[in-house]
Amino acid sequence: MNVKTKPSLAVWKFASCDGCQLTLLDCEDELLAVTEQLEIGYFLEASSATVAGPYDLSLVEGSITTPEDVERIQEVRRQSRFLVTIGACATAGGIQALRNFTDVEELLRIVYATPAFLSTLGTSTAISDHVQVDFELRGCPIDRSQLLEVIGAYLAGRTPEIPSHSVCVECKQKGNVCVMVAHDTPCLGPVTHAGCGALCPTFHRGCYGCFGPVENPNTEAMAGALAAQGVSADDIDRLFHTFNAWAPPYRDLSVSVDPPTRRQP
Repeated sequence: MNVKTKPSLAVWKFASCDGCQLTLLDCEDELLAVTEQLEIGYFLEASSATVAGPYDLSLVEGSITTPEDVERIQEVRRQSRFLVTIGACATAGGIQALRNFTDVEELLRIVYATPAFLSTLGTSTAISDHVQVDFELRGCPIDRSQLLEVIGAYLAGRTPEIPSHSVCVECKQKGNVCVMVAHDTPCLGPVTHAGCGALCPTFHRGCYGCFGPVENPNTEAMAGALAAQGVSADDIDRLFHTFNAWAPPYRDLSVSVDPPTRRQP
């Protein structure tokens, strides 16, 4: 008689701050329930004990920044039935992708006494730039309830039910007054993927775009709205080039026109 084994989970780290892995550990009671349904085969943030692959589900945090990373992610892909990337680093290159806009060799020369000892790529890129990814979970860091939904979905053999709307919808759901309309506060909510519960606007701050671009964002219109508020082209560029700077809709934004005259109330 064949004994059915639990599906296996692996959690992998590449270039990142570990925040998304800590989100998984922070699930606490929910994580205990998850472990009853699957076997954690590889998760060095939680335990040095490992089980050899292949794995049914791999969660990957971090971006690809070295030649060794490229080889390792390809091996992770071969060992994984499903591969899900978690967080801004894995889905968009992360804050470290700011190096993609400058001369990496010059940065190495300035920062390190002996840059010749370092082996790095000229860019920091998303996991999907190198291997097939089955699902991308955005956020910096990710939302714990969304993470549990993704794990549960793959355990149940279904597609994760993650909202695709913008942060503006979350503001409407919470009854928030729009900070852009009421206070002229720069806010990326209209072009940012939901998931944070509109945390910053709830406390009267503009959205910083932690969860990356929503589907089909009109970033040019967003830039125009910001310019109409008097935000300079340089500051608009800085708003889009943070946690998800290398995500194509943010990366490709070009503010080439002078801000229009600000309307008086």
